[in-house]
Amino acid sequence: MDYVEQRMAQEAAKPAGSDSLVTPLNLLLLATLLYTAYSFLLRPAGSSSQTTLPKEEPAVVFRTFTPRTLLPYSGEDGMPVYLAVRGRVFDVTRGRNFYGPGGPYANFAGRDASRGLACGSFDEDMLTKDLDGPLDTLSDLGRDEMEALQGWEERFSEKYLVVGKLVPVGQEGEEGNKQEGKADKP
Repeated sequence: MDYVEQRMAQEAAKPAGSDSLVTPLNLLLLATLLYTAYSFLLRPAGSSSQTTLPKEEPAVVFRTFTPRTLLPYSGEDGMPVYLAVRGRVFDVTRGRNFYGPGGPYANFAGRDASRGLACGSFDEDMLTKDLDGPLDTLSDLGRDEMEALQGWEERFSEKYLVVGKLVPVGQEGEEGNKQEGKADKP
């Protein structure tokens, strides 16, 4: 008990108002206040962390493609990856892992993928062999295949940019050609 009494006597003997402001808690609060003030008020001009927007994709000009002019857009040699569905050409470069070289849908890159997507087949025989001939009208497809194709087209429309239209050879120079209306009909 002597220690407690002695300590109380020492505290009582201290002059009033000599409580020190330099306590660990006060030092921590002061450091937090100074850091906050520096962060918001005195931040150097070069170290401002402004919000940066993602890099804007380059503008794409809407073009008219024929099967032969679409062919180079298969992702080879750094080219973008395009594919056509019912006359609409989509830029699927963002999905290069799927549609580019070595991907599961690589057969469709640079080609009209309509028949293959409608039939659920990735075989080479689903692609048009004659690049200078007429476009595949898909007239022999049944209702189920056309619904499947429409589902694919909707998915592509939601995910990818339309960069052009696919027309038969000989109609690539015509503006407002009749083929454009046919491409949108099932």
